[in-house]
Amino acid sequence: MTTGTQSAIQQDEDAGQRQLQEQMLEARMERIDRKILVLSGKGGVGKSTVAVNLAVSLARSGLKVGLLDVDLHGPSIPKMLGLEGKQLSPSADGSIEPIQVSENLSVVSVGLLLKSLEDPIIWRGPMKYSVIRQFLAEVNWGRLDCLVIDSPPGTGDEPLAVAQMSGQGAWAVVVTTPQEVALADVRRSISFCYRMMLPIAGLVENMSGMVCTKCGEIVPLFGSGGGEALASATKVNFLGRIPLSSNVAASGDRGQPLATADEAADPAAQAFAQMVENLRGRLNLKLPTAADAPKPRT
Repeated sequence: MTTGTQSAIQQDEDAGQRQLQEQMLEARMERIDRKILVLSGKGGVGKSTVAVNLAVSLARSGLKVGLLDVDLHGPSIPKMLGLEGKQLSPSADGSIEPIQVSENLSVVSVGLLLKSLEDPIIWRGPMKYSVIRQFLAEVNWGRLDCLVIDSPPGTGDEPLAVAQMSGQGAWAVVVTTPQEVALADVRRSISFCYRMMLPIAGLVENMSGMVCTKCGEIVPLFGSGGGEALASATKVNFLGRIPLSSNVAASGDRGQPLATADEAADPAAQAFAQMVENLRGRLNLKLPTAADAPKPRT
């Protein structure tokens, strides 16, 4: 067999593999009603915290939720959900089984593939694209009401890949802090969504003031209202302000997000709950009723 013939056969096999994966991707995405891409133009705005608490809140409300961490160079989701030491495993058909956090919440992160949290991810763009495609196409998500996707900051390879591959039912939630230096970067994220024809479900102003540990009042440490003003200026729905609270950081470090703790008196927990309620209304995510429960076999 000549080298040219071998090359042609290899190209045919590669094309066949790509076509098969494309079919798998389409089939997986069709079983997910809503994909929620959590984006930010700048790092350090608490995007992963918003994504985790959003996913947990939606799952606790009775919706079937997946949480996908595509922040490949800084996967923090396993730590925030207490999944350190857990590993993804293949199923009998060769697909990837997500980690089941609760009855309604399943999680996938590149951090669940690493043997050590100290292992660096040193990948170029094509490798990142391939891994994200694999997570979307080969993970056995099952039927979901929504898939929350935590993207790294900026408008690079990872957000671009997810936006291109998510298909119908994809929406963006953009996270910012009130300072002008963050708002300038977030404007680029909003422009990215418009260029990708990715509808924006709304904008969240995180760290909107700090909850005083002594009196409970909210002090405008970083200012307040900048995110809401940006939402108004760009004609984006405003989902709410979330104050900075010591309970938010502590709960993430414990691996128990604030949304799991029933912190009814915590202003940040209350703000998260209202934000999730606003988002559910925006995306028409209806909560299951008794009529939706599986019928007992007779």
